[in-house]
Parts: sequence; C-alpha cells; structure tokens
Amino acid sequence: MKINNSTELISIIIPVYNHAHTIKSCVDLILKQTYRPIEIIIVNDGSTDGYDDVINDVVYSIEKEKVSHKVIDQENQGAPTARNRGFDESKGRYVIFWDADTVAKKNMLEVMHKNLIENPQVSFAYSGFRFGFKKFKCLSYDKEKLKKFNYIDVTSLLRREDFPRFDESLKKFQDWDLWLSIAQKGKTGICVPKVLYKKIVKGREGISSWLPRIFYKLPIKNKNLEEYKKAKEIIYKKHQII
Repeated sequence: MKINNSTELISIIIPVYNHAHTIKSCVDLILKQTYRPIEIIIVNDGSTDGYDDVINDVVYSIEKEKVSHKVIDQENQGAPTARNRGFDESKGRYVIFWDADTVAKKNMLEVMHKNLIENPQVSFAYSGFRFGFKKFKCLSYDKEKLKKFNYIDVTSLLRREDFPRFDESLKKFQDWDLWLSIAQKGKTGICVPKVLYKKIVKGREGISSWLPRIFYKLPIKNKNLEEYKKAKEIIYKKHQII
C-alpha cells in the first residue's frame, strides 16, 4: 500500500452505539487508507451489545500500525454529543465524522484532502456513497438546493476552523443542520463526483435510516413519517427557511 505522507493531520471521529459487529472491520479499513498522518478517536456512546468484548482487538490493530488514537466511553447521549466529544478530543487540521458501519475505499481521505487543498475557498469535501442497496450520487454544492433537502452525508472532510459543532438538541437531521449552519456563515463545500464509501444497513442503530422519498409524500399515517415531518419543521424554523 502506497502511503501519501502529508504534514496535515486528519482526525477520524467514530461515534459507536451498538456496532460491535462492524467497528473492527471499519477501523481495519481506516488503517488501510492511503493518507497519513491520521488519528482515530472512538467515542463509545453507551453501547450494550458486546462492544467491550471487541474494543481491545480494535485498539491492538491501531497500535500495531502506530496510529495515534483515543478511546472514550460515555453514557448514551446520542450521536451529536458523541461527535462533539470526539471533536473536542481531536487535534487534526481536518476532521471527518466516520460512522462505525462505514466501508471506505482506500483512497477516500486522500481524494477528499486533495480537493480541499486544490480549493482553499471551500470548507468541506463530500462524495457520493451507497446506503445499503441505494446509490446516492454526489450533487454539486448549491445553497438554495440545500435548503430544500439534504444531499450531503455526515461523512465528509471538514476544515477544523469551519466546524460549528452539532446541535445536541436535535433528534434528527443533525447533518443537514450542520451544513446549513456552515452555509449561513457564507462557507461552501465541494462535491467529489465519485462513490468513495458505503454504509451497512443491517443492524444499524442510533443513526438515521433511509426510505425512498415518495414514502414521505404519501397521505398515510406512520409514526416515523410524523417524526420526520416534525423534525423537518424544526430545521426550517431554525434556519428561517420558508
């Protein structure tokens, strides 16, 4: 594996809630990234699924590769709090919030970092990805389009100084809120028109799932749909979207 050595540290922040079945493979793929230097910050958000039985093997793999790391345990407080905690413990000039079920291509960080270096006016780089069977193409950055719906996944590479923190009061759409908050400061992102990673749907807990958009338009009563609509209204109100 060819390593692209740089002087700019990337902090990879992994919030973990009941993902004992994916965290080892997730970290193993991070260790195969072609970009260096990196640091790995794992925040266990009160997992109850056997996380304690696998984390020692995870740490062993990280130490074997001589990669800087921290492992943090906290009571369950939700993904936004876990991500903010990880950020507070990190040192990188760039940060990326990496879900524990993310399966990334080996050059993902290298490609995203390259786009930020070549475009110093942007605050973050994002790409296309797969969520289970569904492929999400990378759409060009458009602030007005972003107000209508979120097309940027949380697993994007950000400049540290432009990260406004996650709103810990939100139960849904924390990533959408993040990108809108950055946009309100006049900052933008850049699309990397490649599918650089996928997320495993099976056994996914604590982080948003996906349904075809048509489900949210049908005149049917459903608890998840009602929660979706209420959460969307909160985002619209917070960011004064008409």
